[in-house]
Amino acid sequence: MTLTDSTVAVVIPAYKAESLIEQAVRSVLQQTHADWEAWIVTDDGEDYEELLGRAGLVDERFHFLSSGRVGAGASRARNLALDRISAPYVAILDADDRLKPRKLELAVAALAEHPIVASALEVMDDGYTHLRFVGDGEDRVLTPGAYKFVNLSMDSMIVWDRRRCDARYDLELTNMTDLELLMQLWRTAGTVHHLGTPQHDYVKLSSSMSNGIGVTEKMIASKKALLQRLETGHYRFAAPGTAEGLIAFLGLSLAAEAAYPMALEEKPGLLFEDHLEPMLRAYEQRVKLD
Repeated sequence: MTLTDSTVAVVIPAYKAESLIEQAVRSVLQQTHADWEAWIVTDDGEDYEELLGRAGLVDERFHFLSSGRVGAGASRARNLALDRISAPYVAILDADDRLKPRKLELAVAALAEHPIVASALEVMDDGYTHLRFVGDGEDRVLTPGAYKFVNLSMDSMIVWDRRRCDARYDLELTNMTDLELLMQLWRTAGTVHHLGTPQHDYVKLSSSMSNGIGVTEKMIASKKALLQRLETGHYRFAAPGTAEGLIAFLGLSLAAEAAYPMALEEKPGLLFEDHLEPMLRAYEQRVKLD
C-alpha cells in the first residue's frame, strides 16, 4: 500500500477481543475516507488475522503485529505499532469500540489546520445499546486546559498529526494513559479541534460500567499520579493555562471518585460520567461568577 499525505494509521490493540473486534474492524472498513491502514496488535496470543479472515474481513491495508506476550497491556501494544508506522496521521481504536463512518474523513479535514482532532462520543453498553452522549454539540476549537471539561470520559478517540506532535504511551500508568498521551502531545500542540457530532462509539463493557471491581483503585492511583506530575511541573505545555485546567479537572474527578460509591447505592447503575458532569458544570459556573 502506498502512503499519502492523508493516510491514517488506525491502531487497534487486541486482548481477549474475539467477541467484539469484528465490529471494530468493520467500522474501519466502512470509512468514507479510504486512505487508511489498520495496525492490529495481538496481546493475548490469538491469531486475529485468521479470526477476521474467517469472518470475511480481509484487506491489503491490514497489518498484524504481536506483543509476543499475554496481557502486556494496551500501552505496550500501541507503542509497538507507533514505532513501525510511517503514515502522517494516527487514530486510536480500542478493539471493543467503533468508528462512525465519517470519523476519518472529518478528522483529516480538520487536521489540515489543527494538530489534534477529538470527537464527541456515543457511549454504549456491550450490546451496542445507547447510554448517553459525551461532548456533543457544535464543532469547536478547544484549548488543552478546557479539553477535559468537554471530553469528560475516555480519550482514545483522538486523531493526531505525527509531524506536528507525537508521543508514546506511558508504560508506568495502569489507567488514564490516553489522557497522559495527550498531555505529551500538548507539549507542542496548543489546540484540539473537537467534532461535536459523535463520531466514535465508546463501548462500556460490563466490567467497567461502574468502574468495575479493582478498576476504581487503579483509576484513582493513576489520577493522583498525573495530578502530582502536573503540580510539580513535569510537563511543559505549549498553551498557557493547560496545567491549571487539568489540575482542576483531576481534582474534581478524584472528588467524584470518593463520592461515587454512595451515589451508586442511591442510584444503582449510575454511569460515572453522569455522576461527574454536574460537578464539572458547577465548577465552571463558580469560575465564571468569580
